[in-house]
Amino acid sequence: MAPTRIELLQRMPVFGAIGEAALDFIVSRARVVEVAAGDAFFRQGDAPQGMYVLEAGRAEAHKVHGDATRVIGRFAPGDCFGEMALLDLHPRSATVVAVEPCRALAIGPDDLYALYRHDLESFALIQMNLAREMSRRLRITDELLFRLDAGAAGSIRPRA
Repeated sequence: MAPTRIELLQRMPVFGAIGEAALDFIVSRARVVEVAAGDAFFRQGDAPQGMYVLEAGRAEAHKVHGDATRVIGRFAPGDCFGEMALLDLHPRSATVVAVEPCRALAIGPDDLYALYRHDLESFALIQMNLAREMSRRLRITDELLFRLDAGAAGSIRPRA
């Protein structure tokens, strides 16, 4: 397949230590999707369909709670999003919208299952890398929540 796609994947932590043959296998199965500016890759609450590797364009993750919407992530070429769908099978936790025209590789559970049957070692490495990426993001979220809570607690003065 296209060497540029394989090179893109080789630079990503999710595909760290994965050989070229396994990456070629994944790329040959992945769908290429194009999303127009302003359109969504997926919406919060949608059924999980897999992850995306952004090849071109920029996108943002939006989280909605009640009447509030917040941008919780920004993505550029070489970033991935939607990877939780490959591990937890829960509905989408956010909406990802193309800020400009985007092209991405869509990698679904069936693609990883095919890799499992084809190359168990590479499949296991990707699963571990996905878990590491989710753990890294959870640590960042924990730190942000701690700082937010500490900031709020620090502004409260006990009554004299």
